[in-house]
Amino acid sequence: MSRDTVVAHLDALGVAYEVVECDPDFADTAQFCERYGYSMDASANAICVVGKSAERPMVCCVVLACTRLDVNGAVRRRLGARKASFADAATTVERTGMMIGGVTPFGLPAGLPVWIDARVMACDKVIVGGGSRDCKILCPPASLLAVEGAEVVEDLAKPPPQS
Repeated sequence: MSRDTVVAHLDALGVAYEVVECDPDFADTAQFCERYGYSMDASANAICVVGKSAERPMVCCVVLACTRLDVNGAVRRRLGARKASFADAATTVERTGMMIGGVTPFGLPAGLPVWIDARVMACDKVIVGGGSRDCKILCPPASLLAVEGAEVVEDLAKPPPQS
């Protein structure tokens, strides 16, 4: 997916955002945060999950990088599937037009639900994929909620382990 498509969607939504450039080799969250000085507590991963049924329902889940998406619990139950798994790279590109490391809730195909873990909403700003591996989107969490089909879900992710 092109950055232009994501920016056009953001502009159409009329929400606050900033495009943050990045080296595609450092697009994966942990490497991005380390290289560019962002906190994992304010970095959100947009992760596609597919239900293992004939319909193969897909959802884009947005969770803080310091948490773990509850694929086999909360996500599976909400999808109404007996099993669910992370969408592989090929399925993610085929169904969203985005590569893993660049997935964003902005510019997704119509009808693809976006579930946002409630912890994301507690941030002042979050940084999330930009639709491609060469940029990210920095925005207030309310911008995520402007996406059609987006909803906040309590306990979509498991909290970070206590040290």
